[in-house]
Amino acid sequence: MNNDVLEFNEVWKTYRMGSEDIQALRGVSLTVNSSSFIAIMGPSGSGKSTLLHLAGILDTPTKGTVLLNGKNIKEYSQDEQANLRRANIGFVFQRFNLMPQLTALENVMLPMISQDSGKAKKLLDKVGLSDKYNRYHTQLSGGEQQRVSIARALANDPSLLLADEPTGELDTENAMIIMELLQELNQNDGLTIVGVTHNPLSAKYADEVITMQDGNIIS
Repeated sequence: MNNDVLEFNEVWKTYRMGSEDIQALRGVSLTVNSSSFIAIMGPSGSGKSTLLHLAGILDTPTKGTVLLNGKNIKEYSQDEQANLRRANIGFVFQRFNLMPQLTALENVMLPMISQDSGKAKKLLDKVGLSDKYNRYHTQLSGGEQQRVSIARALANDPSLLLADEPTGELDTENAMIIMELLQELNQNDGLTIVGVTHNPLSAKYADEVITMQDGNIIS
């Protein structure tokens, strides 16, 4: 059985900016094994977020192949890509992206294929928010909002969690709480995690740290 969740083979990504071609990725090759926790570091413009967008099937490569669970993402139709994202991939964002008109519980239920409030409560319990079901985002700290977003990312039992600067808006104490939570999800639940971060303290929670620069993996 193939143990690879994600595989990048000589992946290039080119964006057109006016009359100029911007090479966001330059022949990147990378394998992400099941149940691994990988942190991607590098300066702004190094290609970290582009790599994450390709991993989440939010974009497709200009050249090369991205395989998700052994299949080239270009072979999926747009509808299939959307269904795959919803059923197999959880996303955690820097700015939390919670719906302000919804409670914590309703935010977690939002992406669920079946609207299951019992499951949503269990997920909030899992991230330490059993007393915050009915709070709105303005009633939650930044760290609590990010924990709600992690619970929401787990709503459909994904095999892969993608985190884009998950501690970027948080103080050091809350950042460490979030990284410890992600580490627990990886080690205890076997969840495969790929995260982008600028913070070396956050990266230390990962099994492997990959450094990018100018669209290349340099270490």
